[in-house]
Amino acid sequence: LPAGGPSLRLCSTRGAREDINKAVIERIIRVDHAGEFGANRIYAGQMAVLGRSSVGPIIQQMWDQEKDHLKKFNELMVAYRVRPTVLLPFWNVAGFVLGAGSALLGKKGAMACTVAVEESISEHYNNQIRTLIEEDPEKYKELLQVIKQFRDEEQEHHDIGLEHDAEATPAYSVLKTAIQLGCKAAIFLSERI
Repeated sequence: LPAGGPSLRLCSTRGAREDINKAVIERIIRVDHAGEFGANRIYAGQMAVLGRSSVGPIIQQMWDQEKDHLKKFNELMVAYRVRPTVLLPFWNVAGFVLGAGSALLGKKGAMACTVAVEESISEHYNNQIRTLIEEDPEKYKELLQVIKQFRDEEQEHHDIGLEHDAEATPAYSVLKTAIQLGCKAAIFLSERI
């Protein structure tokens, strides 16, 4: 095995992972992987519609961070031996449709979608941070670092959406509420299925 490669790292940390609350960790990693997968599909849909517009580079920048988030949760799924949600094919389509659909409302619509989703995800990550701190902050130090960093980046995306007139979208509060209800349902289902 190459020095520093992922296989070597996994073998060296296996013993340290035996005393974790496997049910909690599996639920967290599964739902976060699903969420980052869905976020990637949302931004893919937005880029399909608005990629060549003035807001395209901003959407691409946020999407690039989401790609990094998904890559990390792919690694964590392997490291902790967590299966993905069986709903990934559904999230694949639903995420793209949400992204493209919101982008068809224009730049403000895409940003309204971003605000709604990222606010939901930031809140979700905060709940996970509280759960892991209650469990044992030292034991889950690495996972806490990842979730805190991603939460902060999701909050940045939220703020970017607000800076780009998300709230000026027609029927903004209705759109935001509908998207956030969808996010809550996706989180609930992805944690369990």
